[in-house]
Amino acid sequence: MTIYYYAFTGHKYGLERARRAAVILKGLKAKGFDTMLLVNDFRAGLAARDFGISESVHIEGIQDIDAIAKLGDVIIIDSPEDDHGRLVKYCSDFKHVFRFAEHDDDKSIHGETLFTIDCEAENCISSIIVDDIYFEEHQKEERTLFFLGDADADKTILNNSDFFETYKMELLLGHYFYVKYENDLEKIFITLHESEEYTELLCSSKRIITASFQTALEAKTAGAEVIFINISNITDKQKELLSLLKIILIYDFNIDSFKQFTLNPVFHGGNRIERNDTIVTKIINCL
Repeated sequence: MTIYYYAFTGHKYGLERARRAAVILKGLKAKGFDTMLLVNDFRAGLAARDFGISESVHIEGIQDIDAIAKLGDVIIIDSPEDDHGRLVKYCSDFKHVFRFAEHDDDKSIHGETLFTIDCEAENCISSIIVDDIYFEEHQKEERTLFFLGDADADKTILNNSDFFETYKMELLLGHYFYVKYENDLEKIFITLHESEEYTELLCSSKRIITASFQTALEAKTAGAEVIFINISNITDKQKELLSLLKIILIYDFNIDSFKQFTLNPVFHGGNRIERNDTIVTKIINCL
């Protein structure tokens, strides 16, 4: 039996799901399970090596999972794609199917186990997944780090350059950023950091601003002051979690909101995110 984790990735979508996948797959492998990461492109596979996953397989999309996985295997689906009815086949063919909820009222359809942001029942698993390294104690440097996400196909940063000029920031580049784009970004930020420095910088930066929900959770767990910029219409439950964690939420690079929170920050307090051991154990208990 192999446990396959399909993480929807790509130069337009970033690597948030691959980061979650790495945490789960490393935990399952440590328990003696055979695992494999499924991603959508070669670059995502390369990036996954930085996350601790040495091997991966590339597939076109959610409908191609059964081209790799076989009868009796287990699959974890972390994707917003329309499965076009494929999910019912997967639940019938595979030993167990797990799926990440994509909206607040998402329900199990064919008996699959859901990962949800507010899991309290026995038949679900928390989708709040953070690598163990962020729970360690880290010495902080006086740095304001901005990380949009691993992708910026629409050049969102350049289109909002006035926002970054209001405060001295350092930029952490995404895995899908391009060389010519970096030349333009050098004019806006104090320093550009390569994507390979992601974990080190999240752990060592005092203040982190990001449009990546996964990064916001990781940075908060590492003890940073976190501002989340909502540019992708996160769900109400995601907003509630940010509030509980004392992560500041602003919308669409609003300069006035940003100035307000830098003058009157309320970062401290909030619930700690639980370690992922419980999540891995709940997955195993379903098998």
